[in-house]
Amino acid sequence: MRRVVIVEDHPLMQAALEATLEGADGFTVVGTATSGLQAEPLVSRTQPDLVLLDLQLPGLDGLSCLALLRERHPDATVVVLTGVEDDEMIERALSGGAAALVRKSIAPADLPVLLRQVMLGSVRFATPRIARAVVTQATRQSQLDEARAEACGETGLTARELEVLEAVARGLPNRAVAKELFLSDQTVKRHLRRVYQKLGVANRTEAARTAYRLGLHAATEGMRPA
Repeated sequence: MRRVVIVEDHPLMQAALEATLEGADGFTVVGTATSGLQAEPLVSRTQPDLVLLDLQLPGLDGLSCLALLRERHPDATVVVLTGVEDDEMIERALSGGAAALVRKSIAPADLPVLLRQVMLGSVRFATPRIARAVVTQATRQSQLDEARAEACGETGLTARELEVLEAVARGLPNRAVAKELFLSDQTVKRHLRRVYQKLGVANRTEAARTAYRLGLHAATEGMRPA
């Protein structure tokens, strides 16, 4: 029996999802939430196998909620619910650890079938457009993983220091970096000092140039230094 948490702010959609899964073999809904802020505490309390997560949530948006769930509950499978086809949002959800994306227009009878396949590791996507985005994201992620491995060997940066470098190279200020990586401002500053020291640079601009030189294109796309 797969334990499911539903995070959906629309009452009718939430009720429909709950009724569909409770009426299907192999699923039991152990909790529901109507905002992103409620999601992580609920998952901590109920320990579900599967989380159905809406992207458009009050309080804490779906992508931020996804990042928090992947950080604190890596064993929970997260399936994102979406009502729009936004390539950028799709790629961000995939890179953030979503196991699959399901359109809200899916036929109720198809949802349990899809979720069983997701839980078995056979990832499914609702439209050809989403499938194309998956291929693009997978290619970029592979390139980024290779670049990260080479960067670690070349510079001695840790995985966390690389994450900070990538965020800085995207132009994020320290406070935004801290929020994205769930760190304190002081921890970000401490990581940055070590990044500058290991790279032999003096400031954020020089660090961004080095990030590009190291091939961290997926994280620094659109930030190519002059």
